Amino acid sequence: MAIAISLHILAACIWVGGMFFAYVCLRPVAADILEPPARLTLWRGVFERFFKWVGLAIVALIISGHFMIAMYGGMKVVGIHVHIMLLLGYIMFGIFGHVFFAPFKRLKAAVDNQDWPAGAAQLNTIRKMVGINLVIGLITIAVASAGRFI
Repeated sequence: MAIAISLHILAACIWVGGMFFAYVCLRPVAADILEPPARLTLWRGVFERFFKWVGLAIVALIISGHFMIAMYGGMKVVGIHVHIMLLLGYIMFGIFGHVFFAPFKRLKAAVDNQDWPAGAAQLNTIRKMVGINLVIGLITIAVASAGRFI
């Protein structure tokens, strides 16, 4: 159980912390100082690396989360906060899947073709989706950490 919960928390920190850094710190600075070609190329590279980690985090979260639920005796036994965490987690997985397979794929193609307006449109879509996932992720952390005390 110690390994499962540690892995679960580390995976959540990597994913949600990465979104927080990208959205709150990197995005505004990149927008202020970089012209579209450099900014879009930067984001393509950042997402390429970060999304690999997110993929690993999702696998770790699913495996460790379901393992811990099973160890506690299943969904009938765990608190409502675990049900909420699971629901929000799967919503986040779905949003990430959409971002990865749709706008990120189009962003890569736009940058590769130096189609900066198309790339900017895709980056804007990704920004919105990451913002939504960040809020859901922060809520999920609050529910998970305080849930059984509420």
